[in-house]
Amino acid sequence: MDSPGTQTQVGSARSSVIDSIRGCTLAGVRITKEELRKKITFPEYIRLAVREAIQVKDVESDAVSRLYDEAQAGGAEPPEFPLVVFINAKSGGRHGPELKARLKELMADEQIFDLSVVKPHEFVQYGLYCLEKFASLGDGSAASIREKLRIVVAGGDGTVGWVLGCLGELNKQGRLPVPPTGIIPLGTGNDLSRSFNWGGSFPFNWKSAIKRTLDKIANGPIGHLDSWQILISMPAGKDLEIPYSLKPTKEIPLDQELHVEEELPGNVSCYQGVFYNYFSLGMDAQVAYGFHHLRNERPYLAQGPISNKLIYSGYSCKQGWFFTPCSSDPGLRGLKNILRIYVKKVNGSQWEQIPVPSSVRSVVVLNLPSYGSGRNPWGNLKPEYLEKRGFVEAHADDGLLEVFGLKHGWHASMVMVELISAKHIAQASAIRFELRGGEWTEAYMQIDGEPWKQPMDKEFSTFVEMKRVQHQSVMVKGE
Repeated sequence: MDSPGTQTQVGSARSSVIDSIRGCTLAGVRITKEELRKKITFPEYIRLAVREAIQVKDVESDAVSRLYDEAQAGGAEPPEFPLVVFINAKSGGRHGPELKARLKELMADEQIFDLSVVKPHEFVQYGLYCLEKFASLGDGSAASIREKLRIVVAGGDGTVGWVLGCLGELNKQGRLPVPPTGIIPLGTGNDLSRSFNWGGSFPFNWKSAIKRTLDKIANGPIGHLDSWQILISMPAGKDLEIPYSLKPTKEIPLDQELHVEEELPGNVSCYQGVFYNYFSLGMDAQVAYGFHHLRNERPYLAQGPISNKLIYSGYSCKQGWFFTPCSSDPGLRGLKNILRIYVKKVNGSQWEQIPVPSSVRSVVVLNLPSYGSGRNPWGNLKPEYLEKRGFVEAHADDGLLEVFGLKHGWHASMVMVELISAKHIAQASAIRFELRGGEWTEAYMQIDGEPWKQPMDKEFSTFVEMKRVQHQSVMVKGE
């Protein structure tokens, strides 16, 4: 038997080895805080100019111009791997304040943006434009930073999608390149983070892990992510509590290649947005809606991902997702009563109507191979099954969405532990949902974890169209 002294030595040696591994980069070379700071930190005048431009919302301000003029005499060496970090302090277990303090040890404060103070579109509109202006005036450091810049998002999937959406505007404006984005997962599900190998949760050894993560984002390989534009067209006059991922827009006509059989209302309200993970309709969105409001009303319950999931499970039971018979309430019947699904299939150019299975109470449209905290409800399908159904292997950048159904809570549970696959409905390059209320006065929907209550009309249909955004988002891959 080992003596206590021997055990202590062994434990100390093991700890030393683990700490050495944790302190290494992908290339196996240990990096110090000082080295990392030097690699990612902007010259001071650029940091201050970017911050000033965002604060006053004016790149042409006297203060910004003065910082540029004062710096040109001496010049400055640009960083090798410039980074900017966005933090959502409210995501998941609310680790934001601790993380922000740690980041200040590793990089300049002006390169860390709290999303409650600086919104990503403000950074794009003023911060990035400040770099572009300096570069156009012949500033080599600013030009190098703009060319090499990478973005770090510390938050959940919704936060990552928010930042990606703002960065995507650069494509429309011709302001290239679009900075690649890496992730520090702070949310509950973190499926975007999982899909690009950044992990599913905030690490326990986070102080050392953050340093490694920043270095990996600085050096990591590039991947791509499809994003999907969603258009909701509904009869005017109904109030809609929309999530921030949807915005009211002028009337946009539906795809004219697919004829609408029923009469359309004289006036419509339109909402438009982008999603990256999933869109869902039905009972799962209803449960998410209730949980979302419960957490907002009682924020002390949101103490971390584990407590969030326990509360979510309990709320699912309360809502009848598991225990209430489908026949007891019109709001719990199958979606076949209110929903028509039209898709453009793989390699197809024509719209086709797809039957809605009578047993399905939730329909999920999935972009990622990860859903519900890392599960794969679509499943790893065999080649012969794919060929039989006319499907192809699913990826986050394949230009296709996977559409599947969930029957009830027990079925969803079996799907989530990957004992069975979900009810496969379609694989599509474009989708249209048509909803007609009848006895239903409302339905529940969600985009990337943001749920809302969708009013429905007895006389006129509500339409939801999904089409791929032309330009893919640029991501940094983790391990």
